[in-house]
Amino acid sequence: MQLTTRVNEAYGALRDPVQRAKHLLELHGVDVGFETNTQMPTDFLMQQLEVREELDGARARKDFAFLDGLKDRLKNQKQALEAQIGESIDTRKDYGAAADLVRKLMFLHRIGEEIDAAYD
Repeated sequence: MQLTTRVNEAYGALRDPVQRAKHLLELHGVDVGFETNTQMPTDFLMQQLEVREELDGARARKDFAFLDGLKDRLKNQKQALEAQIGESIDTRKDYGAAADLVRKLMFLHRIGEEIDAAYD
């Protein structure tokens, strides 16, 4: 039973881009510290505030078409970040930059959860 649990945990980590990147960075000796290192570039944070304002407005209006567009835009941003993370880890071996990108991806993931909740 323990082995099955560990296999399921490993599969979950491989499926989730954030967990996969976190694991790869840890294998390369990078202390990810996502819980303690939340410093982000100001322009990125401003963009996230704007998205949250748009989300709040769409939620209040029950504008599901706008939510769909917001979700698509977020999906494209996440895919671009995932590609940048892969390049940072695999090609450039720049693990510090990859950790910064993973923190951004975590922000986008949280916003995605909020968008999904807005449909309810």
